Amino acid sequence: MSSSKALDSYRIVRGPMALDVTDHSYVPNVVPAASQCIYTACYCEENVWKLAAYVKEKCSLKESSKCYCVFISNKSKKIPLWRQKASKDADRLVVWDYHVILVYHEGRESLVFDLDTELSFPCTMKEYATACIGDERTLKEEYRRMFRVIPVEEFLSTFASDRSHMVNEKGEWLAPPPQYPPISCNHSTNNIEEFISMSSDFKHGQVFNLSAFLEKFQVKL
Repeated sequence: MSSSKALDSYRIVRGPMALDVTDHSYVPNVVPAASQCIYTACYCEENVWKLAAYVKEKCSLKESSKCYCVFISNKSKKIPLWRQKASKDADRLVVWDYHVILVYHEGRESLVFDLDTELSFPCTMKEYATACIGDERTLKEEYRRMFRVIPVEEFLSTFASDRSHMVNEKGEWLAPPPQYPPISCNHSTNNIEEFISMSSDFKHGQVFNLSAFLEKFQVKL
C-alpha cells in the first residue's frame, strides 16, 4: 500500500479520539503478540495473510471461522485513516490507497488486529472505528471508505500477489518487500487488485459501505 500526502486541502471534521481501553483479559489467543508477528511496512495485505495463516494453523475451525480479513479502499483509492504509525502529523493521518486488517467477531464483541495503528493490538472495533476511521458524513465522496470482508479460510485459498503493484515505472521498489517468497494460490500468482477493488464483479467475500460494515460487526458510533 502507498499513501498520498494530503486530502486535497479538504478539512475533515471528526469527533474525539477513542481511548485505548481494550480489556486484554478477554482477548482471544488467536494470533501472537504484536512483537512476535511477521511484519513488513507497506505490505499490510501480506502481514494480515500471515496472521490468517497463523490462525488456521494454531486455532480450531470454530475459532478460525470467527476471523475475517478486511480490505479497506474505494474507487478513487484514497482512504483516510487516523492514528497511523506511518504518519508524522499530529493526528497521525495517512491517506492510503488501501489498507488491510484482521477482525475477530464473536457474539456482540469484535476486535481489530492492525499492526499499523497506534492503538492496542488488538483493540475493539468501536475503538478502531472511532479513532482510525471516524465519522465520514463530512467527507467528500472520493474519500469514503468501502470494506471487502473475507473469511480467513477463503482469503488464504484465493489471494495472490507478485508485489508488482509496489514497483514504480523505473522498476524501483516503493517500499522494501518481505524477505519470504511472494504469496500465490492454486489459480493465480497475482490477483490483489481484485481484493482492493470494491466492485461487486469480484466475488471475494462481501463488500460493505461504512454503515453496513459497522452493522455487520454490531458497532454503533
